[in-house]
Amino acid sequence: MRKIVSITVASALCTATLMAGGLIKGDGSSFVLPINQAWSKAYYKATGKQVQYNGGGSGKGIKDATARLVDFGGTDAPLTPRRQASKKMLQFPAIIGATVMAYNLPGIKSGELKLSDKAIVAIANGNVKYWDNPMLKVTNENLNLPHKKIVFARRSDASGTTWNFTFFLSSVSTKWRRQYGVKKTINWPSNNVGGKGNPGVSSIIKQTPYSIGYIEYAYAVESNAKVATVENRDGYFVKPSMKTFQAAAAGADFDPAKGFYAVIGYPSGKNSYPLVASTFIIMPKEKIAKDKQITAFYSWAFDNGANIASKLFYVPLPKSLTDKIKKYWKANGVY
Repeated sequence: MRKIVSITVASALCTATLMAGGLIKGDGSSFVLPINQAWSKAYYKATGKQVQYNGGGSGKGIKDATARLVDFGGTDAPLTPRRQASKKMLQFPAIIGATVMAYNLPGIKSGELKLSDKAIVAIANGNVKYWDNPMLKVTNENLNLPHKKIVFARRSDASGTTWNFTFFLSSVSTKWRRQYGVKKTINWPSNNVGGKGNPGVSSIIKQTPYSIGYIEYAYAVESNAKVATVENRDGYFVKPSMKTFQAAAAGADFDPAKGFYAVIGYPSGKNSYPLVASTFIIMPKEKIAKDKQITAFYSWAFDNGANIASKLFYVPLPKSLTDKIKKYWKANGVY
């Protein structure tokens, strides 16, 4: 009898929680999955309120949020102001992170491999097929690069990380921009293997000697992947680090009048890392009650989660920007 009563009480409590709208559900960018999970855990501990986020990829986040299948979506490819209006969505940035070129080269340590921006394009488009190609050797004279075929690891799902990576490629190469463009999915011309989400690509690189691919930095750290030093827009070779991410993010221009639409990849600056991106949160305009729960969560994260973000190698948004976001929420009646 005691067991039946306990189950009944637990079920009633669960039902009451759901009826009260205590659970917020989101889906999308795997780029932001680690920080969303960490913030959700801390938020639940602090408030008792639950946020559930699945990293199904930016494409799924946009699709599910605009179809009203989840309460909010996460996307690294921001919606244009026109698309925000047509889909009746609100949008704001949540965090800034970076994409790195992770590699599996036996005998070569993390950071030792130097890649020019044009070499990254050549690897992605298949023009550089072997590790000892002159285009790679010229920036790596002290490394013994092997005559081994390059395996390019890439995303198999609709991905904001891919969108930001192809934005970088398009910024470096006019030919790439005209031929392939900036997309969440692409038919890669190189010798490639696809993985689902950042975890899938990380796993491919770890298990495949002589591979290289693009992944979010937090996943590279988690999987202990080797990461390349890359050439930035001003011709300087920089390593991925919080300092170079912050330098890159400093010049970002987020305008509330545009629903914060901005692409911050490939920034200028001597110390700027060239592959940075912001993840955006999108939510339906008409679901005011749920939107207020979502903004309460992100307001808490902005005010209390900076240290959590930094430990996971994300760049927290500056207070000047989070103040703008909160005013935007208030102006739209969701805060």
